[in-house]
Amino acid sequence: DAVSVETDPPTAPFHGRCGLLRVVKKSIVLFGELFNQNPEVFFLYEPMWHIWQKLYPGDAVSLQGAARDMLSSLYRCDLSNFTSLGLFGATLNKVVCSIPLPPQSLRLLEEECLKYNTIVIKGVRILDVNVLAPLMEDPSLDLKVIHLVRDPRAVANSRIKSRHGLIRENLQVVRSRDPKLRRIPFVDPGHKANKKDGSDYHSIGAMEVICDRTSRTLRTALNPPSWLKGKYMAVRYEDLVENPVKILRSIYRFANLTANHDIESFALNMTSGSSSSSKPFIVSSRNATQAASAWRTVLSIQQIKQVEDYCHHAMSVLGYERVRTAGEAKDLSKSLLTHPDCENVLTTKDRLI
Repeated sequence: DAVSVETDPPTAPFHGRCGLLRVVKKSIVLFGELFNQNPEVFFLYEPMWHIWQKLYPGDAVSLQGAARDMLSSLYRCDLSNFTSLGLFGATLNKVVCSIPLPPQSLRLLEEECLKYNTIVIKGVRILDVNVLAPLMEDPSLDLKVIHLVRDPRAVANSRIKSRHGLIRENLQVVRSRDPKLRRIPFVDPGHKANKKDGSDYHSIGAMEVICDRTSRTLRTALNPPSWLKGKYMAVRYEDLVENPVKILRSIYRFANLTANHDIESFALNMTSGSSSSSKPFIVSSRNATQAASAWRTVLSIQQIKQVEDYCHHAMSVLGYERVRTAGEAKDLSKSLLTHPDCENVLTTKDRLI
């Protein structure tokens, strides 16, 4: 959901650091590629995945400090926390793919990292911008955050579609829920239980933690402390796919980058193609506007209501309208995007900052 940018550190020959935080599957993969495709950017795809895997079954909230510490090292091109080039997503990393790096050559990759003015790190496993406060207050870093948000109902649908790849992660997130709260599930009396109900339950349940942490981030951004002022931007995924070039230019300005014709063409192509992939974490050219609304015809009204119950505050602030009936959800002629309450920090298709 977020991108962090570091500029002008006094002890190293680079100017910028960026990282992508907190949205799952294709939306954040696409967003990351907008930076990975830029020849001026050194991009890392979800390095915190390794921490979550290594420290499983630790819950998501308890792993935030370890994830932040890893980011602190990576912004300084310190890859000592890794034992090989087996970085998650390395096969799509343009730097790893463009130079002949032996499997154990992390030192060579560090040297390549130091050559770049901007580093982008995609990190959906940072759940709350407040976790980054120590880094943003660090005088040796000049960190910015770009927070990619998406309709929580679409996020839930994406997590359900990726249930097999996210089984452990969903459990880690669900374990972070407040055990004192009494939860009443939205159950269809006519529903017959099936094998995938358990994984769907955890996919939906994870949204309680995700939306709670999103709300914390938004509350902080709307009344920013000194360490966040001028360093935070929120972007709605739906606005990005509807107006990819305009949003891209705004994002790049914020990150002190220049959007050239090639990267603009890439953004347009990746959001207006006709193909698609049902596999998680795969980038493909597709009609992203249609894909952004896919949840409306896939999720049951009970699943929709459950997500809306968990996410009502974040939805209100970000301008996502709730639905009353299954028919209203399936009526794709009706837009569910409304005027956001966080206009001062949100970049939309109508208001580019």
